[in-house]
Amino acid sequence: MLISFDHIPKIKHCKSDNFLLMAGPCVIENESMPFEIAEKIIEITNKLEIPFIFKASYKKANRSKIDSFTGIGDEKGLEILKAIGEKYNIPVVTDIHTAEEAALAANYVDVLQIPAFLCRQTDLLIAAAKTGKIVNIKKGQFLSAESMKFAVEKVRESGNNNIMLTERGSMFGYQDLIVDFRGIIEMQKNEVPVIVDVTHSLQQPNQAVGVTGGQPEMIATISRAAIAVGADGLFIETHPNPAVAKSDGANMLKLDKLEELLTTLVKIRKAIRN
Repeated sequence: MLISFDHIPKIKHCKSDNFLLMAGPCVIENESMPFEIAEKIIEITNKLEIPFIFKASYKKANRSKIDSFTGIGDEKGLEILKAIGEKYNIPVVTDIHTAEEAALAANYVDVLQIPAFLCRQTDLLIAAAKTGKIVNIKKGQFLSAESMKFAVEKVRESGNNNIMLTERGSMFGYQDLIVDFRGIIEMQKNEVPVIVDVTHSLQQPNQAVGVTGGQPEMIATISRAAIAVGADGLFIETHPNPAVAKSDGANMLKLDKLEELLTTLVKIRKAIRN
């Protein structure tokens, strides 16, 4: 399906047949790094005419270990996200985890993202819907693509039609994920854009050492397949040096590899549209 970007504040109106990119670091690590990453992605997406939403979590509520990095402070992280949106005039997305966070984060960002583990939380979905913001719901690793219609209904019946769904893989055993690309087509039946979260689809969770693993060497493979199947957009976490990232470094794309990947994906998108 073709996405209409008219309902997304501050998004640059690029080629109507291009895919949407949601990208940025996993989490706000400090005050300067998010701006550096945003500037580089903007440079690339402007060149390739790709609509872009900057992504970063202002805090990480779901970590394997109690001493894992969770953020630099909620208000500080949200202020940085707001500043990025205002400085570059681009839309920004972040995760929320409770109904109370929905109203808080809505003051700072354009898109509220519901984490996969929380996609069945009715109170959270209703609270996000009632902010009037765009709601991006990640499909639970434990759910079928067909069952995501109920999450969509909860948001719509709360008075908000600005919805996106995101595929992020399904559990395959205890420590791996697989992407069933049939789910993209199935979720598009809800008449909402469907994004593929390449980063988290390549996670290897529940590792004995308490740190989630990943397969970053497969980023290009999953990305190419997603665009070829007809995904409306991609979600890619990226970092100048994933090896030192404070969250999800094991499955993030190195920032200097992003332009080459996106250039290939634009060609694939053009080919399937011809």
